[in-house]
Amino acid sequence: MARMRSLLAAVLLVAAGIAHAAEELRIAQQYGFSYLQLTFMQKYGLVERQAKAAGLGEIKVTWTKFAAGNVMNDALLSGSLDIASGGVAPPIVLWDRTRGNLDVKMIAAMTSAPLYLNATNPAVRSLKDFTAKDKIALPAVKVSNQATILAMAAAQELGRDKADSLNALTVSMSHPDGMVALLNGSVTAHFTAPPFQDEELKDPRVHRVLDSYEVMGGPLTFTVLWTTSRFKKDHRALYGAFVAALKEATDMINADKRAAARVYVEESQSKEPVDEVYKLLSDPAIEFTLTPRQIEKYARFMHDNGQIKRAPASWKELFFEDVHGLPGS
Repeated sequence: MARMRSLLAAVLLVAAGIAHAAEELRIAQQYGFSYLQLTFMQKYGLVERQAKAAGLGEIKVTWTKFAAGNVMNDALLSGSLDIASGGVAPPIVLWDRTRGNLDVKMIAAMTSAPLYLNATNPAVRSLKDFTAKDKIALPAVKVSNQATILAMAAAQELGRDKADSLNALTVSMSHPDGMVALLNGSVTAHFTAPPFQDEELKDPRVHRVLDSYEVMGGPLTFTVLWTTSRFKKDHRALYGAFVAALKEATDMINADKRAAARVYVEESQSKEPVDEVYKLLSDPAIEFTLTPRQIEKYARFMHDNGQIKRAPASWKELFFEDVHGLPGS
């Protein structure tokens, strides 16, 4: 009997250990205020609060920063990350490659924002002006949001067969490193995101060559969140708590943009004045929303350009059902 009790105690300890492990949520983000919802979630413990409200008790949330979405994809596939964030290209690639096994999908959009290709070379005023002497920094060669937009723009301006013609000029750099490289002359162009693109344009040597909204013919989702169907299935309550926290953070930002600007400056240790960040956050072209914008059009180009094997029939195919009721595209 004593032996049976010891065995039962051991089983219960193992079960408790497994249950405890399931209460950790590992989230990754990148740089810039396009990830501001995640900053709010971390600062105010929103995931923990929503998890407690859902009856999960105390949970552990681990936050890490990555330079690009393709690196997050590797971490997600290896099982060392639960939720990734970034531009829309990396999760679409993973959606295409993991169908029938991990079934990666996007959770929701976070921001819509124009992305600028800035340059210091005075001779470069359009894509046709780039030469082999130029270098274009962007978050990840071929697979980042910026790389895909660059290919779309090249197809429009230079010809469909020239979509990938500028790939040889691109180099992978995080947004902060790319900005430094542009301003110190290590690269001649930088395809980046707010607030880095706006900071670069303060330098009289820098001018804008391309705007992603012009390429797309309107607003395009810039940042999204994604995970595996396995994680969602195995941790439904925790997943639900994360989505609830995301909605709460989005509402907080939209309710008080000045307070949101202060949070960004403080948490990122930015040298930018709060007033300047507030001005950017208040720009009508920048939207904090869970609603996907122009994802179908974007994914169709990726398919036509050979980046994915299968084109989605609808944007809803790429997202979990939690946002299917939103007016996405």
